[in-house]
Order: sequence, then structure tokens, then C-alpha cells
Amino acid sequence: MKFGTKAVHAGVEPDPSTGAIMTPIYQTSTYVQEEPSKHKGYAYARGANPTRNALQKSIAALENGKYALCFSSGMGATDTVIKLLNQGDEVITSNDLYGGSYRMFKRVFERLGIKFHFIDMANPDNIIPFVNKNTKLIWLETPSNPLMNIIDIEACVTLAKKHNLLVAVDNTFASPYLQNPLDLGADIVMHSVTKYLGGHSDVVMGALVTNQEKLHQELAFIQNSCGATPGPQDSFLVLRGIKTLHLRMERHCLNGKKIAEYLRNHPKVDHVYWPGFADHPNHEIAKKQMRDFGGMLSFTLKDDRLEKAFDLMKMVQVFSLAESLGGVESLINHPASMTHASIPREERIKNGLVDSLIRLSIGVEDAEDLIEDLEQALHKI
Repeated sequence: MKFGTKAVHAGVEPDPSTGAIMTPIYQTSTYVQEEPSKHKGYAYARGANPTRNALQKSIAALENGKYALCFSSGMGATDTVIKLLNQGDEVITSNDLYGGSYRMFKRVFERLGIKFHFIDMANPDNIIPFVNKNTKLIWLETPSNPLMNIIDIEACVTLAKKHNLLVAVDNTFASPYLQNPLDLGADIVMHSVTKYLGGHSDVVMGALVTNQEKLHQELAFIQNSCGATPGPQDSFLVLRGIKTLHLRMERHCLNGKKIAEYLRNHPKVDHVYWPGFADHPNHEIAKKQMRDFGGMLSFTLKDDRLEKAFDLMKMVQVFSLAESLGGVESLINHPASMTHASIPREERIKNGLVDSLIRLSIGVEDAEDLIEDLEQALHKI
């Protein structure tokens, strides 16, 4: 089944009692049982809900996976993966990743005795010196947030299998429309469903997908035990959003390419980070493991002063200054003071996330209007 057909139909069946084409919102906390411990697969809504189950089936299908679990946020999903580990275990991850993930790893789980190595993963061979008997997990984010770095998933999986390590991939920026890490050998795929899967800036949710039954059972146990589960209303909204995922992603990609090329040729712009450029580091890897290059990009100004970046963000009129990404509306963001503020400045600068870096989430508006908005703002600074 092609992706667009899966987006519309996967996981969703007509309601058997009414024939409703959309899965109903099962707004209930508990379920009546025939007798103690004898029920129809549902006992308490933290453990399972029919609306959420339909969504989980849909997301699993989109990622070519067998099992999916949904969470109350992307961080709830990430938290669940790390809870597979024990005190003394070690994780190898990128030095360019979402600030919320960095904050969780450093300030929550390191305090509990799990060690994290933040390294440059552009070359998978860089991982080898950090593998030891305590290493249990490689956590990848590709394309990365916000520098759009590309990591070779397949090469990392090959290395991980030699050492019996798990590989988890944050696939939020690409979405399953552009990239399917399970097909490349990853053990777990994580999504901030809030972003492209939901697609309308009205839901906060996360998801994990795997093909391994035992791993799914372990993750499901943590999900139910720790309780970071989403409600049926949010599940319904994401089911609705997924039906247009393929259409939205086509436009995000088309607009992203136009904006990236426009900015690259602007005299006031210094550097544009977008994996679709032939000279982008690991562009060939992006071509191999992605179907297109997405609607996320970042750029810096030739006048590298922080106040110039702030001035630009004040001047835009169609773009909205906000955190998050992946919605139908275009957003402009300052990672150093917003999404990545939890990372110490010296760490950010060392990894290329300078104070003047601006991140764009390109929406589905008319590209010419977006370019005109950036043009008038750049003209005024």
C-alpha cells in the first residue's frame, strides 16, 4: 500500500455500532467488566483506549512497523526509552540535538546514574571510541535540530549490531513521509507527534514504533506503569491530521526548497543549513535515506550580532515567532534563547549553534508570500 493510502486508511475502520467512518472519541476513564479480570481488552484508560489504539495502528503502519505506542508528549516517549536502561549504563548521542532531549539526558538521567556521550556523529566511525561494556543505546536525531546535520542511520545500525546495542532514532524532523528508520535497521523510532504527524499546532503528543515484540512489551510496561499517556480527544485530532500528512509534506518540501534557495542567494545571509544543497555535509546520505529534504532550515546573518537576529524576527509578518514546528503555519524561532536555551552557551557555540542562528519551520502557505515577508524583514535590518 502506498504512503498516501496508508495515511488516509491505516488503523481506521468504520465504527461497528454506527458505521461512523472516523474512529469515535472514547471519552472514558474506565470500562465495565463481565467479571473481575474478564474484559474486552480494556479495563482502565491509562492502559488502553480504542481511539488511541487506532492511532497507534496508524502510526505503526506509516513507519512500516508492527507496534506503536503513543504518549502525552515527545519527551514522555523519550523518557520511556531511557527508562529501559539501568544505573551505570551509557548512551552515545549527538552533540547537536533538541534542547529538551539534552536537558532530560543531562539534568534528569545523569543524576540517576546513566552516562551520556554527546559527540559529532557526521562520521559513524566517531562512535567507536565511546563504545564500552556499559554502552547500551545509540540515540540519533536526523536531520538534527537546529543545524540540520545528517547521520547515516544504516551505518550506525551496522556498528551497533556488532556490539549488541539498541538504536533509537528521533524521526520528528523528517516524519515517516520522508524517512523510515526501521527499514534501515533501527530498533526504535521516536516522534514528537506534536509536529508533522499532528500538523496543526493543536496537540502535544509523542510516539514510539518498533518491530520487536519483546521490546514493545517492555516499552508498553513502562508506558502503563509511569502513565505518560495521551487522551482520546488528542488521539482523534492526530488521526485526523495524519489523513493529510502526505499532502502537507509535499507542500512543506516544495516551500522549503524555495525558501532555502532564496535565502542562500540573499546578500545579508551568511549560511543556510538545509540538507537539500549538494554541498551540505552528508547530502548524499540524505539522498539515500530520505525521499525529500523537508521544510525545516536554519540560517545565520552576515552581520552576526544577536540584536540583528532579534530585529529580523520582530519584522516578519507572515512568519510567527514561536517554539515548535511542523504545523501548517510558518514559524520563526531563535534556538539559543528558545528551544535550546537549556544547553550551556559554550557547548552551543562549540557545536555551531551560534547566538544569531535563526530556525524556520516552513508551512504550507504560498511560497511567494513567505519570500516577500522575509525580503521585507531583511531589507529593514
